[in-house]
Parts: sequence; structure tokens; C-alpha cells
Amino acid sequence: MNFDLPDLRAFIAVAKHGSFHAAADELHLSQPALSRRIEKLESALGVRLFNRTTRKVDLTTVGREFSHRAQDVLNNLEQSLLGIRNLATHASGEVTIACIPSAVRYFLPDIIKAYHLRFPRIMLRIIDQGANEVLTTVLRNEADFGLNYIGTQEPDLEFEPILKEPFVVACRFDHPLASRREVTWSDLTTFEYMSVTKDSGNRFLLDLALADNPTRPRWYCEAQHVSTLVSLVEAGMGVAAVPRLAMPPHGHPTLVSVPLVEPVISRTVGLIRRRGRTLSPGAQQLYDQLLALGPQSRKDAAADTAPVGAKPRVRSKQPKGRVGAVQAGIAPARQT
Repeated sequence: MNFDLPDLRAFIAVAKHGSFHAAADELHLSQPALSRRIEKLESALGVRLFNRTTRKVDLTTVGREFSHRAQDVLNNLEQSLLGIRNLATHASGEVTIACIPSAVRYFLPDIIKAYHLRFPRIMLRIIDQGANEVLTTVLRNEADFGLNYIGTQEPDLEFEPILKEPFVVACRFDHPLASRREVTWSDLTTFEYMSVTKDSGNRFLLDLALADNPTRPRWYCEAQHVSTLVSLVEAGMGVAAVPRLAMPPHGHPTLVSVPLVEPVISRTVGLIRRRGRTLSPGAQQLYDQLLALGPQSRKDAAADTAPVGAKPRVRSKQPKGRVGAVQAGIAPARQT
């Protein structure tokens, strides 16, 4: 039969109110549009459902019988949808997340614990990769969604920001910079400076932001992964500029992070997914839980920015270069 659910809802609304005007108001339709739906339904059924006069609308005998059946159909449909929703809370299956390594420690542990308690039969796969690989994995539908800091300019992806995090100086607690309130990029030129390689998204972001800075630091040692840089810093080999998420929280026995300024450089971490893709109920639940972290994540990141044991200092009078936050867009990234 050639009618659909909106036609059925239109019939039930008119039968309930006995008025096309009141039914149209309830359904937020014009009266001509509502009349067309009723006519379509009557044509499909081959019967007249209403007796219409200038003053009132009454159900025909067939219409009265059909109104009970139609209401039962809608009630059964709503119960079925409710059953599907309840089933989702006890679902089995698999959810796959692609995630840059620095965001794994910060975002996922508490969320996954709570998620597993709620959905114990769903298996989780975490693909921890560099930023470019996370992007590719999501584009190829090899992951339900991803956590990344690139993808805002990809036409086939949706990017939902969660956290804007600054780059900081990673150093040992006994390093001269450890007691500073903040450090300028030109300050780093007098110390052993280490960096990620040029094929890293973080390196691309930093090089772009510091392109006009004549006193940018020169590296003496490169590593492919941010986590490797942090380990080298802990071993006393020098200092490095890393995203805040890559550093351990306050109270670490060896490592300290100090805000970097002149300029302040930031990257925005968010959720990426294929544009228009409908996630499974299990994947959507996890996606929504991570998205809800946004405001709290920004608060936590701000609280974690100040170094441990920092003391006031006189600001450097060296050239400032380009001041202001530089956010990550899309880059040929490989690593966190």
C-alpha cells in the first residue's frame, strides 16, 4: 500500500481532535498539507475515513474501526523502538577507536572503565597511531571514529573539538628551566634542545608557527615519537617542546612541564568520524561519553599547565615574534 508513517500520524491526529485545524497545529503542518496526507491514506486504503462538513469532521464506520488498528500499530512501533534501545545497553560486538598515543593516557582509561562496566559484552579495540595514520584509518572505515588533532579541513570527516592544549617545555626537575613560571622559545636556544622529526604533525605545526621567529631553537637530537623525546628528557639529555598531553601529571618524581610563550602554540584535539556515517549504538555511546569530556578536559588541562615548584621571574625582553595561539589544522602528520 502506498502510504507511510506520517500519513498514519495525520489520520490519528484528525481522529483525536475531530478537526483538521487542531490536528495541523499539533503536527506543525499547513491544513492543505494535512489534507493531502489524509487523501493519500484514503486513496491507498480505497475507503473514506472521514465525513467532512463545514462545521465538523466525523469518522466513518470504517474510520472508527481503522483508528483503533492505527493506534495499535503506532503503539507497537514505539514499543519495538524502546526494545531496540534497551537491547543496545546489553549489546555485544566490537567498537574500534583510532587514537593518537598522547591522548590515550589522558582521555581513555576512566572512560573505558565506565564503558566496560555498562557494556561488558562489547569488545574495544584501540588503534594507537600517529596523527596521519589515525586520519587514514577513519577515512577507510577501519575504525568507528578517532581522537586526533588534524582533520578539520577534510571534506569527508566531521571534527568535534574536545580540548585545546598548549605546547610546553619538558625538562627534569633539576634543570634550570624547571623553576620558571614560563619559558620563551628564545630561552631554549641556550640549552640542549631535542625535537621530533620533520614528518611529524607536531613538528609541522611548530615549524609553521615559528617560521618568522629569528631566535627559534636548533635541535641537536631528533626522535620519531613524542614519547621517545619525553624519555630522553627524563634521562637528562636536554629539553623538548611537547604537547601538554604527552607529559605526566603533577607529582612526577623527575619530569616538569613549563608553559611556552612568545608565541603560545596550541593544538586542538577532537573526535573525527566519517561525515554522514551512522555509528552503531555501542560506538555512539562511547563517542558521546568522550565528547562530553570537553568542558572538564579544558579545565583539567588549564590546572595542569603550571610547573611544580615554579617561582616568579622577570619576563625576557627579547623579540617576541608572532604572539598568539596557533591551532592545528591538517598536516602531513605521523606522530602524536
